[in-house]
Amino acid sequence: MNNDVISTLNDLIETCKDGEEGFKSCAEDIVDPQLKQTLLTYAASCSTSARELSALVIAHGGDPETKSSLAGTLHRRWIDIKSAVMGKDDEAVLNECERGEDVAKKSYRNALEKDLPLDVKAVIERQYQGVLQNHDAIKVLRDRARAAAL
Repeated sequence: MNNDVISTLNDLIETCKDGEEGFKSCAEDIVDPQLKQTLLTYAASCSTSARELSALVIAHGGDPETKSSLAGTLHRRWIDIKSAVMGKDDEAVLNECERGEDVAKKSYRNALEKDLPLDVKAVIERQYQGVLQNHDAIKVLRDRARAAAL
């Protein structure tokens, strides 16, 4: 059971690190300074979540993941290529942020479906609620950027 717990937590750590790097990457391409700061705040939140999950891995006798996933790295490279070809307008960048949050939502949902200790499940559920809030906020920001471009 401990190996399952550690594996699940490490998968979520990768997801958080992907989110942190993804938000930082997106913030680089945003023109609006307030929006840029919002994305950097989301990146910091992902980092905090990764540290919290790392502490749980250690508490369960494991070694925490220390890097983002290959899929996250590839997604960021795709953002870079797409931005270079299509331009770096805020709506396009926010679309990519939303896509990244869709992946995070799925990762957290999958983790919550597993049989985990209650303390671990409580942390994952709380972080999942944060992912949902980030996702919804990104959608609102994206819709505003879309409306402003019209």
